[in-house]
Amino acid sequence: MNSNLNFATACRETLPTIFGYIGIAATFGIIGRTLGFTFWQVLLTSALVYAGSAQLTALNMIAAGNPVLSVVIATFLVNSRIILMSTTIASYFQKDSLSKNICLGSFLTDESFALGMNKINYTHGRLSFQWLNTTNILSYLTWVGATAIGAGIGTAVKNPQKFGLDFAIVAMFLGLLYLQVISDQQLNRFLQICVIGGTMVLTYLSLIVLPANLVIIGVTIGGCTLGVWLKHVL
Repeated sequence: MNSNLNFATACRETLPTIFGYIGIAATFGIIGRTLGFTFWQVLLTSALVYAGSAQLTALNMIAAGNPVLSVVIATFLVNSRIILMSTTIASYFQKDSLSKNICLGSFLTDESFALGMNKINYTHGRLSFQWLNTTNILSYLTWVGATAIGAGIGTAVKNPQKFGLDFAIVAMFLGLLYLQVISDQQLNRFLQICVIGGTMVLTYLSLIVLPANLVIIGVTIGGCTLGVWLKHVL
């Protein structure tokens, strides 16, 4: 990463996200077809919902015959962490118009948010609409395109998990986390390690006591609270 916030730089710095999305979105497309959905139903889920794990939750619930309201609520809860991320990212675009902020928030993902948080370490706390919007749109187009590939393959792949494609998103997040830790010069390294360790413990405990569709939002809120507390204590 560098301090440039132009289109070309955004394209280059989005490559880790793009490669990660190809594997996981293609896997989603394949799983969607094996659940009995048509090519267009799977593709439109990615194009209109664009919510990663929430998409898989929704398709599984629909395939199991759950009521529409239950599917909507579950999808909202799984993806509600984006509200916190959008609120955080909006502070860097206070001088931009409301329409631009809505555009950024609508296409924001965990990955583009993490990428943006890494970027501010190289730009003295600045982000530009052109940079983040390019990152968002390239990620979106890759997600939808890879979903189409997976849905096109359809039921030809009986067990997509055996190829390890679902690990692509985990590997991508590990890479983004590593970049965040080594590039952030403002936070104490010990504090960062404590927050990472604490978040891992929260994730483990949440998997035991919370429903699966509440784990992400629960850990997000708990991790943020832990980070703020530790920052004042350490």
